[in-house]
Amino acid sequence: MRVLVLGSGAKDHAMTWLFSQSKLIKGLFVAQGNVGTAAIAQNLPEVNPSSPESVYAACLKYEINFVFVGTEAPLFTGVIDYLNERGIDTFGAPGSALKLEGDRYFARTFTARHNIPTPPYQLFDDEKSLSTYLKKNEGKNFVLKRNALAPSRIMIDSNDYNALMAFGKGILKTDNLLVEDHLVGLPITATVFSDNNGYLMLPLCSEYTKSEEGNTGSPTGGMGAICPVPLQDEVQQQLLDQIINPTLHGMREEKFAYKGVLTFSVILTNDGPVLVDYHVRFNDPATQAIVPLIKSDIIEILNGMKNDTIKDFPLQLSNQSAVSVVVASKGYPDNPEIGQEVKTLPNFINDNLLATKPRIFWGAVMEKDGKGVTTGGRNVTIVGVGKNIIEANEQVYRYIDMVEFNGSWYRKDIGNKFFEI
Repeated sequence: MRVLVLGSGAKDHAMTWLFSQSKLIKGLFVAQGNVGTAAIAQNLPEVNPSSPESVYAACLKYEINFVFVGTEAPLFTGVIDYLNERGIDTFGAPGSALKLEGDRYFARTFTARHNIPTPPYQLFDDEKSLSTYLKKNEGKNFVLKRNALAPSRIMIDSNDYNALMAFGKGILKTDNLLVEDHLVGLPITATVFSDNNGYLMLPLCSEYTKSEEGNTGSPTGGMGAICPVPLQDEVQQQLLDQIINPTLHGMREEKFAYKGVLTFSVILTNDGPVLVDYHVRFNDPATQAIVPLIKSDIIEILNGMKNDTIKDFPLQLSNQSAVSVVVASKGYPDNPEIGQEVKTLPNFINDNLLATKPRIFWGAVMEKDGKGVTTGGRNVTIVGVGKNIIEANEQVYRYIDMVEFNGSWYRKDIGNKFFEI
């Protein structure tokens, strides 16, 4: 199989690395890729991953017969449907399923039809009604989100009327606004591969999405994750029975099920699991924590989906734990500085050559004049792997300062709340 991965983030590097481990690969390409993917695949910087025509032309030029899309931008520009219509096999959500992530109000009405628990919410399209609602509930904690697809979890979580109104006014200029009750509990990321007959669930993660330690500060696209999450069997069964199974059943019933990945963002509250968002693609940085624990060949997994036998696939996983930590640019998430030169890492670290060292997955870093230069906010994900979360945490923080560039920063508490005293 000759595979093209679309994307240039750390989760795309992680999936490219997983493909590179396969014995069934004859060619591996990434559009546009980054400094990390360049070591294990052929980057195609001339290809626009969000242009169906550009991607299809690359498939013809490089004799690619499978395109893997695990990131949002190419999905929402119609790459999957365009390629499928022209005989190219793909992995990714088709246009009919995108509303599950791209229209939060649709997702909420879908969950209501299928009795899936979600936070209480209101949808607003004007400032006056928003202001009236917030004043009526002044002092209460709310989460405000754009109704349409928003990169990097653009939202606010606050009980301050002025802060909520300022954020809401900005969103209402171009979109409707979803206002949800704030939930207290453990965040869980559940990732499943699905086909027409069932699904395969990957190890559960918990993501850290705030910018500051203690889970305070601004919402970000994700600053770290731990995998797997040590849940009691009955809690995991609740997650399956109340959220995952009814979602996939509902998608089949409403005729927008697909073969691909679906990610569930869930809060485990004292009253049980509550769904807060669907993603019709992989989450970052949960993916980076999951990938090092997968021992099965990714091509065999994808073939299982193609043949509608994924629920019976004998997934092989490491019995270890992983902790991923994101190194970000100064100013992220509000206004990240770019153009900073990243210090070169030793090849055995940079290219993930040793199982005894942490995994390095590059994000917004591109090569310029033979040097790695930052191009965005989240630049590198370091993944420690160990026999438990404590050991994985120790490994990642032992090596993380090897990633050096002006203004770099990271959270120092990823995984701490899972330590056993």
